[in-house]
Amino acid sequence: MNHAAIALFCALLAGCASVTPNYDAKFGNAVREAKLNMTINPEAGKTTDQATGMDGKSARETIILYQGTYKAPPPAVNVINIGGAIGGQ
Repeated sequence: MNHAAIALFCALLAGCASVTPNYDAKFGNAVREAKLNMTINPEAGKTTDQATGMDGKSARETIILYQGTYKAPPPAVNVINIGGAIGGQ
């Protein structure tokens, strides 16, 4: 191989190197940090302590009541005199 071919090979090989090593080292940190900030207790599955929130029975009843509002919505409330004058003036 002559010197020109070696130089060309080295130039092509250098083009494959990462030009953003600082960005690559921190890639995905923002997403991981955002996910951790949205998690109340990251250790919840590893402990036997009760997690904060509702117990199973309360959560089930809440969902049943919520779904029931689509079957029979609550009655509309008539509000008297919205935007009108009192006394018919």
